[in-house]
Amino acid sequence: MQEIELTIRDEKKDGVFAISMVENPAIEENWIALSKDSNNIELKVIDEERRIVVGLALVPEKRIYRKMKGKEFNIFFTAETISKTAELYMKNLNGNNVTTEHEKPVQGVSVIESWIVEDNKNDKSNLYDLKAVNGSWVVMMKIYNDEEWAKVKAGEYKGFSIEAMYQGFEQLQSKELTEDEKLIEQIKQIINK
Repeated sequence: MQEIELTIRDEKKDGVFAISMVENPAIEENWIALSKDSNNIELKVIDEERRIVVGLALVPEKRIYRKMKGKEFNIFFTAETISKTAELYMKNLNGNNVTTEHEKPVQGVSVIESWIVEDNKNDKSNLYDLKAVNGSWVVMMKIYNDEEWAKVKAGEYKGFSIEAMYQGFEQLQSKELTEDEKLIEQIKQIINK
């Protein structure tokens, strides 16, 4: 299966513009809901007072299956691209751009912390048992919205998924042309000459 590295070429256009709370995160990493005393937390225990969730937004070199225009392929990000993504996300003040299931923009949900794991043995992500590798992007959100918090508690959302623009999809291998399509291409080339 073809693998495509997604990259940032234009810092004004490329990168993450929103983070979505979803039931099935593409990176297959669920978040952890934090209890009030996160030093002694029982993982995935939800605390009514704090309303905080933490999880991985991107993991370097993790292959993510995609199907587009009848083509199946895997995308992935390098640690460098993930670092630049997190930087641009914060620089562009996108912390309040949150959607649910990539469909509905929601109010009252904010990214309150965002960091790149630099030393997975000594990283804060270990407090939450995220098992993050170096270069991972960790996101912590606070859910002020009562309706969305109820959905988190009910298990309707289990992780994060990014909404973004990246370069790299132009690498998709074109499908094998039929004989008719080859003939049409030849005719186009003759006309253009």
